[in-house]
Amino acid sequence: MAAGSAPRLFFVRHGETDWNVEGRLQGRQDIPLNGVGREQSARAGRKLKDLLASAGLRPEETPFQSSPLGRARETLEIARRAMGLHGEGCAFDDRLLEFTFGRWEGLTWPEVCARDPDLAAARAADKWNFCPPGGESYAQLAERLAPWLAEQDRPSVVVSHGGVARALMRMIGSLSEQRAPVVNVWQGRVLVFSRDRFDWV
Repeated sequence: MAAGSAPRLFFVRHGETDWNVEGRLQGRQDIPLNGVGREQSARAGRKLKDLLASAGLRPEETPFQSSPLGRARETLEIARRAMGLHGEGCAFDDRLLEFTFGRWEGLTWPEVCARDPDLAAARAADKWNFCPPGGESYAQLAERLAPWLAEQDRPSVVVSHGGVARALMRMIGSLSEQRAPVVNVWQGRVLVFSRDRFDWV
């Protein structure tokens, strides 16, 4: 399946964590939601309920897919309860994991710049293709996501991470390699991918 022909995907980024507030690179670290993140997850669930209804989709018949990291799982469970569904009921897929920042995980960007100034400059020059030490680039993330995207054959809800959203914006929405890695990915909102476009709700 070509990326542009993918069915409608209702994408939710996990809710806020304390590391989000502190500006720390989370990657694969399993950081839990904070109170704001739980409120954002419930708000996203209420939006999802309305969006699915508007699309003529029944929530209980719509597939839910998620990253297996705890912050995504908790977002999923809270959102589903806000939709009137059981918290459980989802397929967890490692391909929806956030990309890893390798040895930079847990650091703030100013700390990265102080520790590895040359590598930080290289990432700023080509954020899409740069691979952090021991980590993964956006380009590699897109390669990981491509088989998953090709398998999508019906509308579904996807709960994942900011990096995954940006890669999908490039793959489905045709954002440039320069633009995709720096676009904002909001928490508590729903990103709807449809054909060759995406819209925030």
